[in-house]
Amino acid sequence: MSEGGAATVLIDTVAWVRVEQGRILCARSRGKDVFYIPGGKREGTETDLETLLREVEEELAVAVLPATTAHLGTYEAQAHGQPDGVVVRMSCYSGDYRGMPAASNEIEEIRWLTYGDRDLVAPVDQLLFDDLRDSGELT
Repeated sequence: MSEGGAATVLIDTVAWVRVEQGRILCARSRGKDVFYIPGGKREGTETDLETLLREVEEELAVAVLPATTAHLGTYEAQAHGQPDGVVVRMSCYSGDYRGMPAASNEIEEIRWLTYGDRDLVAPVDQLLFDDLRDSGELT
């Protein structure tokens, strides 16, 4: 329940965290004003891994290598651009990949961001940025 007794709406997502040379790969969908960690919502009874593989291939045209994936953490925050009480839960996974990341389907732009770009990403992603900076992975 959120403040005032209204029920919280949960958007359950899975995200691929790819950090290289102190920068993190982010994507911006058409019509959106912020960047997100690549990934998305599960379809039907998909597992986190199945969702991760499908979403990353759809959005970035690369194949995450399943044997290399590892859960990094799960974050929750108010959903960007949604009414109060709509919360995003983002289960984050690392993993190696095959191919060259490119904007695909609904993705308009991809960009490698640093911690200095934190204000360009959604609130739930900002929590991940903080953890990656604290661990020394994000510059």
